[in-house]
Amino acid sequence: MREPTFLILTALASGPLHGYGVMQEVSALSQGGVTLRTGTLYGALDRLTEQGLIEVDREEAVDGRLRRYYRLAAPGATALATEAARLRRHADAAVSRLNTRPATA
Repeated sequence: MREPTFLILTALASGPLHGYGVMQEVSALSQGGVTLRTGTLYGALDRLTEQGLIEVDREEAVDGRLRRYYRLAAPGATALATEAARLRRHADAAVSRLNTRPATA
């Protein structure tokens, strides 16, 4: 799973968000390291919806424009948990190797 996808799913894990809210959460989660452009975000949201990982929660009109809210679907929660566990295993292996690393001069 690519980092932007992981972060989008993570952003939606705490509840429904509209696109701009997802962008803000991804930026906050990555401490500014990942900035999603509008086209990239909406392409990803469409792809994740087609894959059944997220769902449209609701739509509302704000200032004459339609605002769509997305939520994490059950398969998305499963995929996110699986990926988080995989990343944790890799991080644990890296820390373990660093702790056993020979001292250098």
